[in-house]
Amino acid sequence: MLGPFRKFSGSIYAKILMAVIIIPFVFWGMGSNFFGGNKNVIVVIEKEKYSVQSFLNFIQRFSTSNQKIEPEQVEQFLSSFIGDKLLEKEVNHLGINLSNKSLSKLIKVQKDFKRENKFSRVEYEKFLLKNNIHATDFEANFSKLQKKKQLLNFIGGGIIPSKYFVNATYNSINQKRDIEIINFKDVFEKKINFPENEIKSYFEKNKDKYKETYKTVKIIELSPKSLTNGEEFNDAFFKKIDEIDYMIIEGKNLLNIAAKFNLRSDEVFTLNELGEDINLNSIKRIPIDLSKNIFLLSDLEKISLIEKKDKYFIIEIIKTEEIQRDSNNNKVRKDILLNLGVEIKRKFISKIIAKINKNTFTKFDFYNFSKEENVPIKKISLKNQNDDRELKKELINHIYSFPEKKVIVVNDVNFKENFLIYIDLIKNVSIEKNSDEYDKYYMLSKNQAIDELLNTYDAYIKKRYEIDVNYQALDKVKSRFNQ
Repeated sequence: MLGPFRKFSGSIYAKILMAVIIIPFVFWGMGSNFFGGNKNVIVVIEKEKYSVQSFLNFIQRFSTSNQKIEPEQVEQFLSSFIGDKLLEKEVNHLGINLSNKSLSKLIKVQKDFKRENKFSRVEYEKFLLKNNIHATDFEANFSKLQKKKQLLNFIGGGIIPSKYFVNATYNSINQKRDIEIINFKDVFEKKINFPENEIKSYFEKNKDKYKETYKTVKIIELSPKSLTNGEEFNDAFFKKIDEIDYMIIEGKNLLNIAAKFNLRSDEVFTLNELGEDINLNSIKRIPIDLSKNIFLLSDLEKISLIEKKDKYFIIEIIKTEEIQRDSNNNKVRKDILLNLGVEIKRKFISKIIAKINKNTFTKFDFYNFSKEENVPIKKISLKNQNDDRELKKELINHIYSFPEKKVIVVNDVNFKENFLIYIDLIKNVSIEKNSDEYDKYYMLSKNQAIDELLNTYDAYIKKRYEIDVNYQALDKVKSRFNQ
């Protein structure tokens, strides 16, 4: 029953969490040691105690049910939790209010409560019922979030960036760069070759990694033809969708629903999160995004109604199991070779980066490397930071963070693409006020200024409030998620 709440969290709560709540705490970390002996208290802010349970509720609210939470992620959640509480205190300190009339208007424009682009009281009531939350509690929480948003608008809303600042923003994105690149792929092809015993050894050490979760489910697709014997998504169809939704809330099983609406319920699938069967063949009748939604359901949610791109499905989970793959499986073997290759690449590249950081790898060494490894140098002219004709956007962003006449190494997250690059020439550019794009870069520079102001606000918050973290309680929370 948590599925709809998580969907709503993604559209409203989580956005405000990432863009608002986390800001006042993440940059400067946790405060002094906790001196109290209460194991049920996670943090004390200005003598106000916050319980471990309230922190656990916060984590549950912003994570999926089957998400594995690592120890460092628990610390990130604590930073967000404390940031949330600090903003509440600042809202109260500044006396920021939201009238009932304004609150009502804000709720009514949320797309999750709309049907046919209009606010639907039925959708709103369904949301409250599914998540077992009273309207008063929901509206109080929503009001708190909107006040926090108003607080940050209050802090940064009056910033007016200068023309110089707008030009600096424009130049950082649109300056032209002439670079020379060596593709490490040409180097690694000669160096990466793994014997069978090394592949077997890696598998034995990482066996648990090659266990895969499968769910066996019954799926019924609901269409106008199956529910109303028609072709249109009309009121009669949506009325029956609502009836099915309420039956699920009441705890009815798939057999009950199928019997009432004369639906077939004999299609059973066993699949992984990618929509593949036991033999890793794609189940073409099940869209990949539906498979991912199925795996977001907890085992407690035995039956659910899922909407995907104007299609409706009833999903009943029969069982969840783990299957151990062996090293002869093509997918497993490919992954092992990939990981062994990444390790070789990482070590090789790290040595070059170490030399670059010590200024012992220069332009001369760049050309010498090309000769020694017998790999070509390619010249590229980048028109701007969005010019991804030759390289991925993430690699270009990295290139644009370095100065002229500099040798650098850039690679993607998985070490699939790795390049040694010499930045030969940077051509700066400027923008005039009468340009059609001036307003765009005006807003970009304004947002950058607001970010810098919020960093200053962080320092102000740090001095204003005393924060004591109970690290013993924090360690217990970490253990709870990693048993």
